Amino acid sequence: MAGFKELDDLPPLSPLQPLSEEEAIQIVADPLLPPDSFTLRDYVDHSETLQKLVLLGVDLSKIEKHPDAANFLLRLDFEKDIKQILLFLKDLGLEDNQLGPFLTKNYAIFSEDLENLKIRVTYLQSKNFSKADIAQMVRNAPFLLNFSVERLDNRLGFFQKELELNVKKTRDLVVRLPRLLTGSLEPVKENMKVFNTRLFKIKERHLFLTYLGRAQYDPAKPNYISLEKLVSIPDEIFCEEIAKTSVQDFEKFLKSL
Repeated sequence: MAGFKELDDLPPLSPLQPLSEEEAIQIVADPLLPPDSFTLRDYVDHSETLQKLVLLGVDLSKIEKHPDAANFLLRLDFEKDIKQILLFLKDLGLEDNQLGPFLTKNYAIFSEDLENLKIRVTYLQSKNFSKADIAQMVRNAPFLLNFSVERLDNRLGFFQKELELNVKKTRDLVVRLPRLLTGSLEPVKENMKVFNTRLFKIKERHLFLTYLGRAQYDPAKPNYISLEKLVSIPDEIFCEEIAKTSVQDFEKFLKSL
């Protein structure tokens, strides 16, 4: 009607001016960000992003234990911030039923730039890791692609140099144990001899200790056995100090395997 202005032409309402019932019901408010005590599930009904993450199998109860995780997820837009990362992970080789567990552990991947993620994959491919290798590594070490090319390159170089491995053996090692690229190096440095010891020798001693009820590798508990001791000392000392038995008993046990 000619006597009315368009809504956009009206002056803004004063914050103190009361609203009519009709105006009030037209206001759509975003859900409030969570208070200190809450569960993310309280916000699922209000967040398309959370709804879709739940459908993917993401465990929100585990994520909400991390400081600031809730605010981070609630600020994400599924189409803009999440969809392309999901497509990238699927193209990488993760199956639909693996996305939920992966994202539960590494929801922070949504803060990564997609191009940087692709660059890190390209780097691994340049080191002759196959697509299947990379998919396996990412499944078993969810934070792998959060690390820069420089970090990945330094880690590969460290294991090749310190363990005196050739390129292929280094590659085989990190495919089997990809968390070597993402975890702390301190336990590795403390147990370097483990990597240079034949697997059957470690297995024999471990099985013997298990048979005796002495396979205790937790440093926080009594009778702790370090990995270095497990692999580095001669059989005589291993039997006397660790197994608390004789070499003859150890040899008899090995014959029974």
